[in-house]
Amino acid sequence: MNELYTLLVQPFIEFGFMRRGLVGGLALALGCGPIGLFLVMRRMSLMGDALSHAVLPGAAIGFIFAGLSLPAMGLGGFVAGISVALIAGLVSRFTSVREDASFAAFYLLALSVGVLLVSKYGSNVDLIHILFGTVLAVDDAALLLVASIASLTLLTLAVIYRPLLLESYDPAFLQSVGASGGVYHLIFLVLVVLNLVAGFQALGTLMAVGLMMLPAITARLWAQSVGGMLLTAITLALGSGLGGLLCSYHFDLPSGPAIILFAGSLYLLSLLFAPAGGVLPRLIRQRHLAH
Repeated sequence: MNELYTLLVQPFIEFGFMRRGLVGGLALALGCGPIGLFLVMRRMSLMGDALSHAVLPGAAIGFIFAGLSLPAMGLGGFVAGISVALIAGLVSRFTSVREDASFAAFYLLALSVGVLLVSKYGSNVDLIHILFGTVLAVDDAALLLVASIASLTLLTLAVIYRPLLLESYDPAFLQSVGASGGVYHLIFLVLVVLNLVAGFQALGTLMAVGLMMLPAITARLWAQSVGGMLLTAITLALGSGLGGLLCSYHFDLPSGPAIILFAGSLYLLSLLFAPAGGVLPRLIRQRHLAH
């Protein structure tokens, strides 16, 4: 019992930075879990990755004018992410380029501009901080931002849940009843960018999308109903945050990569053992049907 206490509880009792990291990770999980699942259901997984990189130039501009200031970098990241999303949508609407290809082009441009700006006006340490972040270094302002975005995300999703779900699975039916799917799509993109802005404060721009996508993809292997997948995605994201922080503490690892690797390990295990989509349960069912 004492060993379990030392392993699982003592780090959070003794160290304030571990408690802050835990609260930040839990808040991120509550917001990113549902958003990631809707990205998967809407076949927009790679667009989430593109938007996470699109945040970088805005964060870099905020860094140039205000240093490592949370409000400046957060506002700059939000404006950059929304701008890339809108421009990519306009390009796909008025040209023959598809939206996913347009996102890919603009996120590469945004990523290169962001790295160039931070490299020119900052140091390698600043660049590493923005690209990879650290959940153990979040302060009160960052925790407030992450918690506020998570609360706003859950409240907004509760309001637009049904039309957003319809727009994900059957947009033609949503239009037939007189609703505008484009409005819900835009609201959803704003929520995606907001959660990526919250995530890059703790995990950096390169890994912010990891806590959003990996639990959501894994959830589809464990549950078949949308409600079950939502609950599973949030639970897996919470577990990844907790498990990653403990691995980071006990094995002296960077906190951001440890959280994402923990989520990735859960995904790999689920590929084998998850009841709804895992390899072994499918083989057992096929063998049972053959007999």
